[in-house]
Amino acid sequence: MSHYDVIVIGSGPGGASLAHKLASTGKSILLLERGDYLKREPANWDSKAVFVEGMYQTSETWYGGDGSKFHPGLHYYVGGNSKVYGAALFRLRERDFEELQHKDGVSPAWPLKYADFEPYYAEAERLFHVHGQRGEDPCEPHASTPFPHPAVSHEPRIQALNDSLVKAGLHPFHLPLGILLDEKNGQVTPTSRCIRCDAFDGFPCLLNGKADAQVMCVDPALAAYPNLTLMTNTYVTRLETDESGKTVTGVHVKRAGTEERYTGDIVVVACGALSSALLLLRSGNDKHPRGLANGSDQVGRNYMRHNQSILMALMREPNDTIFQKTLAISDFYFGANDWDYPLGLIQMCATSHADQIRGEAVPSWLEWLPEMPFEIMARHSMDFWLSTEDLPRPENRIRYEGERVVLEIKEGNMEAHHRLRKKLEGLLADAGAHAAMMDRKLYLGKDIAIGGTAHQAGTVRFGVDPATSVLDVNCKAHELDNLYVTDASFFPSIGAVNPTLTIIANALRVADKIGERLGVMPVAA
Repeated sequence: MSHYDVIVIGSGPGGASLAHKLASTGKSILLLERGDYLKREPANWDSKAVFVEGMYQTSETWYGGDGSKFHPGLHYYVGGNSKVYGAALFRLRERDFEELQHKDGVSPAWPLKYADFEPYYAEAERLFHVHGQRGEDPCEPHASTPFPHPAVSHEPRIQALNDSLVKAGLHPFHLPLGILLDEKNGQVTPTSRCIRCDAFDGFPCLLNGKADAQVMCVDPALAAYPNLTLMTNTYVTRLETDESGKTVTGVHVKRAGTEERYTGDIVVVACGALSSALLLLRSGNDKHPRGLANGSDQVGRNYMRHNQSILMALMREPNDTIFQKTLAISDFYFGANDWDYPLGLIQMCATSHADQIRGEAVPSWLEWLPEMPFEIMARHSMDFWLSTEDLPRPENRIRYEGERVVLEIKEGNMEAHHRLRKKLEGLLADAGAHAAMMDRKLYLGKDIAIGGTAHQAGTVRFGVDPATSVLDVNCKAHELDNLYVTDASFFPSIGAVNPTLTIIANALRVADKIGERLGVMPVAA
């Protein structure tokens, strides 16, 4: 079979969620993935293999704007980057959809508002098995439904941290997590797929207990719907259009050493914000000389990736927490008493392992802790992920330079990030931490600087004006009648919470729009 009703390129959250929902229509759907299934093996839970050696990270070489080489922190597998994500599934806040003033510039308003996404956020939370507790997060947006599953419980040291933060006047809350966990009285049940191990955040899950796109969307849809076809190890080289340039008429791929061509009435690109932009750029033709759908010259531009850092605090008392990723703080999300601009989000991160600490650059730490072995440091560590908003700038972009992939990033809005770090340092000092905190740069990807390519967004943004955006409000390309994009490329701004739930919610929304176009309504999760 070479012709399908819908071809979806990419099996990460944006592609898999849409394919899962559209499969219920009975229409023929082809899901293309450049990688294969991630192998289930003991190395999935090996800290040295995952973080120090970057075993599951792509080995391809990209270039910075200054000519420096790096390996992007991308993972080409069924399920995409969600195979190793931390599964923190937040809704953007209502104000994130409005124009927000930052010290270094403006976070632009979205052409749609929170109310347009709210029903799909609820559907996304059901589909990805999200655990949480409404009413705890002081910045929580309105929700029409409770969380589908109860919050993941805190272990004693995290509960003690929670109590310390409450005493300081803050409002810590349980992280909303996509996880296949069953608990009773804080204990994992005998039949729970997740066992609350210390290899969740940043690791592939050996037990498939993480609610990733493969586990929650691809595999169930393949089992339930024979009209869905998955092709792995299939790299899409370019998209072909008709002579008018207004319709995608062919998807060209390389598979098993051969070149093949497939056609679809509708083509959906969901390769991730970076790879989707690259596909459009290399698909240029006479009608699209700057790249497909790029009459606005916005494809690849306005790249955002959060200003983020992973920090390890060294506590005076041992921290024997196993599953640490259960707590977050949003009190400083939109500002603080000493700062009129948004700061961002603090959330717990996975427990540090000795091999990770050993693999980091820690000379400043060793000067004042020369006798402390890495294993002891790991036992006393407590780990945090800080995210502040990155603002869209046209000059922050991904592009081709001949055959080279070039990613140009100029950091901005970093004062907010530094201030948020100072807030955390002050809070932890009261909770029994040493003065210094160590940056865990390996967490974001081997050999990748701050921010890396995690939380990528914004290279194919949507809007109402074709002169300043690539997609319309339904995420269809302005310049083509059958091309859609459903990963985080469409974001005009990124807020400061993890983007995955918004990617999923939007993909479910676009699935409804495509269903209307096909004359069949898909079944909601």
